Amino acid sequence: MTYVITSSCVDIKDMSCIEECPVDCIYEGERKLYIHPKECIDCGACEPVCPVDAIYPDRTLPEENAADKDDNRVFFYDVLPGRDLPLSSPGGSMKTGPLETDTERTAALPPNPDAD
Repeated sequence: MTYVITSSCVDIKDMSCIEECPVDCIYEGERKLYIHPKECIDCGACEPVCPVDAIYPDRTLPEENAADKDDNRVFFYDVLPGRDLPLSSPGGSMKTGPLETDTERTAALPPNPDAD
């Protein structure tokens, strides 16, 4: 099992989850955060601190958010706009810093009305 950040996070990026993650597996895209499926140790520390309830274990992901699981995988394993290679597994978000790109699906989402 791994955790997934859903599109509820788009344009909000509170970052509380990043502070709680003991293994630095939450990466910052331009509009959303993403959890690396192979770096996540399934501790669940990120889930309760998310102020918009955007984080779920992949096995309990609500059906309306099913596309977010694949979108999370795409962020790490497909070539993203503006990049020449997939991000893959860099070994922690501190090594990459914020990435100024998102998946095509996330980039195409309308602005989040709940964002400040």
